[in-house]
Amino acid sequence: MREADLWEPAEGGGVRCLLCPHGCRIADGGAGICGVRRNRDGRLVAESYGAVSSIAVDPIEKKPVFHYKPGTRALSLGSVGCTMRCLHCQNWSISRAKLEDGGVRRIEPADVIAIARAESCEGIAFTYNEPVIWAEFVRDTASLARDAGVYTVMVTNGHVTEAGLDYLGPVIDVWRVDVKGFDDETYRRLCKVRSLRPVLEGAVRAKERWGMHVEVVTNVIPSVNDSEETARSIARWIRDSLGPKTPWHVTRFFPYLELSHLPPTPVETLHRFRGIGKEEGLQFVYLGNVSEPGGEDTVCPRCGAVAIERDGYRIVKRATSDGSCAACGEPLGVIE
Repeated sequence: MREADLWEPAEGGGVRCLLCPHGCRIADGGAGICGVRRNRDGRLVAESYGAVSSIAVDPIEKKPVFHYKPGTRALSLGSVGCTMRCLHCQNWSISRAKLEDGGVRRIEPADVIAIARAESCEGIAFTYNEPVIWAEFVRDTASLARDAGVYTVMVTNGHVTEAGLDYLGPVIDVWRVDVKGFDDETYRRLCKVRSLRPVLEGAVRAKERWGMHVEVVTNVIPSVNDSEETARSIARWIRDSLGPKTPWHVTRFFPYLELSHLPPTPVETLHRFRGIGKEEGLQFVYLGNVSEPGGEDTVCPRCGAVAIERDGYRIVKRATSDGSCAACGEPLGVIE
């Protein structure tokens, strides 16, 4: 275990965590909402430091990240716990797990770099559960990765304080963030957090303050966040706050957990979201969790040439030059 960073003492031997917007006030012996940051004798401890529940080698496209180092491999790893309790969580077996449940092994940051090199991975992705909550391990590992020339990706729900983002910002290359709706009511119902504002503000700060590459994912859920108003609001925010070349992945929902009574997202809904995104000026809107011809291709917005053709997570054709369309030279916002 390691003493946590980003906390302050509270009355009566308690502590207040400053990492995520919950701002948990934790009594001695207790843990925050995430379940892995605990008050031990008046000090906050990051109990999940180095506690890995899942590790695998993935194509970067699986995160999904399409415009950063396309075609490369990322060592993906996660721990347990989360700052949200999403009704449809696909990784609930670890996001809702506790360390005392077992199923984790302890590794050191240097071990992650060694595994990445052994597996010929160009990057490391902190994913599977919410990576913000083991921020100390992420930062220590990402610092070594930067020294080693290995890129880093946060696959995150974006629920982080400004201080938490600035703690990670100097060593993270990609902020792949979920935007699960566009109003506080949806976030309270779906994710059990008060507001989406920290998610939006964090994504902008990741890009503008820290120069991270940002991509956005929205899992489109029937009757929850599938309205035209939601689609247009998210698309306009991406366009105005992150830029029209920012990739937006609209993905298909499948029934799960507390939302198992809902149907899968109709493919027509995904196409409608994609159309709305383009109407609002987004240049790259991708379809996810569904096999649709061209749904994951990177198409030049100027000349219409297919710059990157994908079959699932595999690139089958590539016509780019320094991140631009090889046919006409239009910048695509792709970092190669």
